Order: sequence, then structure tokens, then C-alpha cells
Amino acid sequence: MANKENSISKDLFVPSDFEIPLLLETDLFRLRMLSIDDVEKDYEAVIESRELLHTTFGGPWPRLGFTIEENLTDLERHQQEFLDRKAFTYTVVSLDESKVLGCVYITPSEVTGPDAIVVMWVRQTEYEKGLDEVLFNTVRDWVSTDWPFRKVDYPGRV
Repeated sequence: MANKENSISKDLFVPSDFEIPLLLETDLFRLRMLSIDDVEKDYEAVIESRELLHTTFGGPWPRLGFTIEENLTDLERHQQEFLDRKAFTYTVVSLDESKVLGCVYITPSEVTGPDAIVVMWVRQTEYEKGLDEVLFNTVRDWVSTDWPFRKVDYPGRV
């Protein structure tokens, strides 16, 4: 783990020597880099959770008529940002990888103060089972111990 006291260049979201966590696994789910290979399962989760996503993020995404091709474009962007170390989007999947349960986004802050912004969502059926709170607590602990940020904001959470 990189020392949290190391200064991060204004051009870098994380220090160049920071080893990006590739996996986080619990008894309930696995987090790993979201990739274009996840497009079908991710699209299914997004469409199932459309209204919950509108409530969670307060915006129009995903719009009515959102297509799998548009989802693929989003995933391509998220995958490239991860590979370029500019932002980190993790898919939340079942342990057997058969189902996307949600998503976690770790992004640079656009305002002075926090080093990073972390937002997440879980699919509607998992939200109803209480996974949202479990995911939030797990991710908050993970980010505080395994990432180099001094201050992290969780909009809409804390």
C-alpha cells in the first residue's frame, strides 16, 4: 500500500507506484475491474435497476430506450480509464460470476478538499435484500485501508 502521506501529482489520480487493487472478495460478492466482457450482465442489471439508479444519482441515466450498444460504449470508457489509472470502476458480481450485482466508481474529485469520490449502486433485487448497506460498509473500509487517499467523499452517504 502506498503511503497516504505521499503527495500525488496533480496529473495523477493515484501515485505511479501505487498497486491498484484488482480484486476484493467477500462471502457475498466479488469486486473486480468492469470490462467490456461484462456488457450483457451489466446491461441486465442497469435495466432492472433503472428507477433505483435515477433515485440514487438524481439524473437521467439510464434513459428510457438505453441500448446495449450505449452500455458497451460506457464500459469501454470505464475500462480505459481504469487501465490509464484515471478512474476505477469495479463491477460487483456474484461469487460464481453469473450475475452483476452492482457497480463501484472511484473517481478524482472535481472540487477542492477530497482526494476521491466514491459512488456505488446495487441492482434493484439486491437492494431489496439489503446488499446496498453491506457493499457501502465493505467499500468504505477497503478504500480507507487499501487506497492512498487522505479524504474520500461518498455523496449521498456520509
